[in-house]
Amino acid sequence: MASLIKGIPVVLYERTPTGQDDLGETLYTETQVTVPNVLITPATAESVVSELQLNGHRMAYELCLPKGDAHTWDGCRVEFFDQQFRVYAPPTEYIEALTPLDWNRKVKVERYG
Repeated sequence: MASLIKGIPVVLYERTPTGQDDLGETLYTETQVTVPNVLITPATAESVVSELQLNGHRMAYELCLPKGDAHTWDGCRVEFFDQQFRVYAPPTEYIEALTPLDWNRKVKVERYG
């Protein structure tokens, strides 16, 4: 039976370290990848306030990532709804075998730019 819940494609700009600048900061190149079937959940007012107070980030959405996705999301730019966002926390992962639907990880994003 096909799932009634469907995600949308999200553009992920995966970062790969390429060296360091004169101040010792890591330099990255970005590779554009389209990840299909990503669920997008708007942030609640409570979670926006909580994230702002705890982490200093204004959460805009939470993305539910499809099972089997092996991309690195932490710190990357993402694009959907014709807007750009940045992942600011590592993924929260659930046990795949115990998750009944097609998604088992979540990341939090804030507005970028």
